[in-house]
Amino acid sequence: MILCGDCERVLKEFPSQYFSLIVTSPPYADRRKKTYGGIHPDKFVEWFLPKSKEFFRVLKDDGTFILNIKERVSNGERHTFVLNLILEMRKQGWLWTEEFVWHKKNCYPGKWPNRFRDAWEPIFQFNKKKEFNMFQEEVMTPVGDWSKRRLKNLSSTDFTRDESKTQSGFGKKIVNWVGRNEVYPTNVLYMATECSYKAHSATFPIDLPTWFIKLFTQKGDAVLDPFGGSGTTALAAKNLDRHFIAIDINKTYCQDARERLGIVDRTLDVFE
Repeated sequence: MILCGDCERVLKEFPSQYFSLIVTSPPYADRRKKTYGGIHPDKFVEWFLPKSKEFFRVLKDDGTFILNIKERVSNGERHTFVLNLILEMRKQGWLWTEEFVWHKKNCYPGKWPNRFRDAWEPIFQFNKKKEFNMFQEEVMTPVGDWSKRRLKNLSSTDFTRDESKTQSGFGKKIVNWVGRNEVYPTNVLYMATECSYKAHSATFPIDLPTWFIKLFTQKGDAVLDPFGGSGTTALAAKNLDRHFIAIDINKTYCQDARERLGIVDRTLDVFE
């Protein structure tokens, strides 16, 4: 369903431990003022914490919360509200498990007087427990042409774990890649920004939620986007045979998302 209302209030209608995955990107601080009113960076943590508390309740113990959010520049320096939010969420009981980098491979170059244009955004992974569902084989990638050259002639050291010459503690065993068609990805995701869907001003590419849905859920699991916007996360979940709930406070976006997903049943989908 696509539900229209404030996610903090709407989620109170759901039982605890209902969702296997939460993937979302909330309104950024001092952005989308015409649509969502805008939240000042100094007030963002206070605004978000009651919502993340409700997210914690409705997420399964073995589930994952994926949060795409970017700090802004204020008075010539990066504002710390994202860092402050992470620290406060840890006090709520969240584990800050991982941080991914979304590299926007189609970003235009540019600069400001004291910095260059951002070509990336962070994506934070939070969990309730140290053990959680993760299906890493579902997001493996082609090994690449480098293997044809590098693995063609192996040296004696390639058959053992070769410790770093700098004594950093990191090492590798090259022979482990022989015969592989796929390898595990890194935590840097190379994806273009959304360019085709114009009904929302801040749509992220469908490949982004698709990747995390594959990584952290299985068919039939329930996926939540509490700041649903244009319904991209919901569409990705639908395409992968997952159940989905997307919530947005903007009625126009809710209707656009319903049309995008072909949803005509409006039963219990409006929370005034």
